[in-house]
Amino acid sequence: MASTFWNVPNTLSLSRLPLAVVLFACIAHELWLVGLVVFLIAAITDWLDGWWARRFQQFTAIGRSLDPLTDKVLVCGTFIYLIPVPSSHIMPWMVTVIIARELLITGLRGIVEATGKKFGADWFGKLKTVLQMTVLIGILLLQTLRGQEWLMDVIPTLEYIYLVLLGAMIFATIGSGVQYTIKAVKLLNDDKI
Repeated sequence: MASTFWNVPNTLSLSRLPLAVVLFACIAHELWLVGLVVFLIAAITDWLDGWWARRFQQFTAIGRSLDPLTDKVLVCGTFIYLIPVPSSHIMPWMVTVIIARELLITGLRGIVEATGKKFGADWFGKLKTVLQMTVLIGILLLQTLRGQEWLMDVIPTLEYIYLVLLGAMIFATIGSGVQYTIKAVKLLNDDKI
């Protein structure tokens, strides 16, 4: 296990923080195309840091926490900034559910891993992440396309697909949160046997 902090995966993870700030500014100023590009770059760094760490065995203890932390800043912050955008259909209660789930699972992960047990992501958590990223790409894309006259006939279909994905994302967020909570309780109860 590599011990250096400034390796490629950690640098890629850290790059998501300034990218998040730029993205938030883009949303606040309705620079949708630039925001979409910035978010896509950030999503690529998320995939790339994990791939690089596995490919070149550049795992660090700080990287294990840094990667999901910067993801949460990017994703949760973007949802917060999209609340005032009426066409995003993102309600405050939805963002509360997303943030509460992330805080709960991060806390549970710390407690479980402090006992020496592994508490990594499973398929449901990964599905939640993919759906969150897809929803954010979807709304940024829709906002970019809205002013295009030649796409007016396609926008209602794209909005319908977006709303279905938004519903699926909320379901996966709640469902994976419940699943991880049950898993954590079982792991913590095993210590008491």
